[in-house]
Amino acid sequence: MKLYDSIRAPNPRRVRWFMAEKRIEDVEIEQVSLFEGQHRTAEYRAKAGLPNVPALELDDGTVFTESIAICRYLESVYPRPNMFGRDASEIAVIEMWTRRAEMMVATPFMIAVRHSHPAMAALEKQDSDMAKTNLKTAERGLKMLDRQLGSNKFIAADRLTIADIIAFTGIDFMRMVKYRPPEELTNLMRWHKVMNERPAAKAGME
Repeated sequence: MKLYDSIRAPNPRRVRWFMAEKRIEDVEIEQVSLFEGQHRTAEYRAKAGLPNVPALELDDGTVFTESIAICRYLESVYPRPNMFGRDASEIAVIEMWTRRAEMMVATPFMIAVRHSHPAMAALEKQDSDMAKTNLKTAERGLKMLDRQLGSNKFIAADRLTIADIIAFTGIDFMRMVKYRPPEELTNLMRWHKVMNERPAAKAGME
């Protein structure tokens, strides 16, 4: 297998983190430079279908994008530790929190960065109002997570799951614009510290 990665982007980081937690070391990794437009080349688009990273290429030539889809595939091939759910109820709860983490926190934070960081102007026609609107949306999502973490060590289960990875990588991407979650969200800040100290948090970041 080969993973098409991009070191600065948050979605590929999700997959690297997931692989690190599972200690998957037999996947070849190829870097794709977004700023050099390598994801837009005819060769890459012929493989991935869209100019998106990450993408996973299987040994039979099958290629698919979307970070959560890639992680689901890897979960089926490398089932331990379990990160998507052990039974029907837990699978549903983790799916619910994964979608909330993505739609209410990670995606709006990523949009806020894309529309406010000067370097992103090379990739995006920026709109400052869009950045502000999405920042407010994400901060409402942080309050939701803080409430959930008031009685839970992790977001969706008694252990780290894909929901935690989705939420944290989205929040941490905001470092690019020197943003830090509000200190008064004490449950979130406790969880954030725990996540940041996990060895897998550094996967491919150096």
